[in-house]
Amino acid sequence: MKRVLFIDRDGTLIDEAPPTYQIDNFNKLSFYPHMFQYMRAIATELDYELVMVSNQDGLGTAAFPEDSFWPVQNFIVKSLENENIHFTAFHFDRTYPADNAPTRKPAIGMFTSYLNNPNYDIPNSYVIGDRITDVQLAKNLGCKAIWINNDPNLGGAEIKDERVELEKVISLETTAWKDIYEFLKSGLRIVHHERNTNETKISIELNIDGSGKSEISTGLGFFDHMLDQIARHGKMDLKISTKGDLHIDEHHTIEDTGIALGEAFAKALADKRGMERYGFALPMDEAEAKVLIDFGGRNWIVWNTDFKREKIGEMPTEMFFHFFKSFSDAAKCNLNIECKGDNEHHKIEAIFKAFAKAIKMAVKRDPLSNYLPSTKGVL
Repeated sequence: MKRVLFIDRDGTLIDEAPPTYQIDNFNKLSFYPHMFQYMRAIATELDYELVMVSNQDGLGTAAFPEDSFWPVQNFIVKSLENENIHFTAFHFDRTYPADNAPTRKPAIGMFTSYLNNPNYDIPNSYVIGDRITDVQLAKNLGCKAIWINNDPNLGGAEIKDERVELEKVISLETTAWKDIYEFLKSGLRIVHHERNTNETKISIELNIDGSGKSEISTGLGFFDHMLDQIARHGKMDLKISTKGDLHIDEHHTIEDTGIALGEAFAKALADKRGMERYGFALPMDEAEAKVLIDFGGRNWIVWNTDFKREKIGEMPTEMFFHFFKSFSDAAKCNLNIECKGDNEHHKIEAIFKAFAKAIKMAVKRDPLSNYLPSTKGVL
């Protein structure tokens, strides 16, 4: 099945031209920075069909004659083709916003031939554009959006009422074509993982290449606080919902969450090419924590710390080891954890923060590299 990149023209391939926003002569034409370099890489290295889409208000009327549009458009197309960037189709809507035409973005009237063709893989296709209407178009098409957002404040205000829904559509928000190429080449490492037993029901959404957002609910407040550290300091997006048999005790909830989180990482890191693999680090007040990690495909844990208190919050201190061992077993990683200090809260928080920083370092990757960090040739 064919995947498609529905690519906006003005503000995406070429620069906008305020105040009229009509590219009706060559003096107004300039190409978006570094677009040619990375569009050429996308066109020649990746398997996407390229489709140009644009709203051109009043095209063909006295306000925007055809003969002032097509010479510039043909020059754009020829310039792209000279760089081996070939579009298979061009869709221009000529109406005004007030017309509410079914063909005007974000409406989908121009794209029925793709939606009605079983040979197209629309859910795994993308709309790339600079306007919020491009994001809305992606939502209406049932695909994902890559948003070139050069005005975050305006964008936030425009989509205030529907931000939550549209954020589900936005796979990447950036201002650089380099980011777009690297994302399309490597993809974001996103997984949704569930683990259900008679003792716990766990749902995890993990985006290793996220921004540090978290939504944690395990029924154990201090445990939630520690898991939040993984997201924030590891710069990953993490949602965890654990419903466990807390009426018995905390053991299954903590241990099974560690297993499920490790399994989610194992899925997300299935392809380790270009990845650093190793990570370490960090102090917190008087506490000094060291966490070494190796996502090398073999589980092992060294735990060199102890606690004087039986509980921190409602969490038994003996369960910290069980959490990290469960993660190590399920993620198939080496963990070496060491901590010393006086304040028990500081010690375990330092461990979780160091754990997050170690993960962040280990999962960092170079999208342009196919190097597998192992002399064995397999991880």
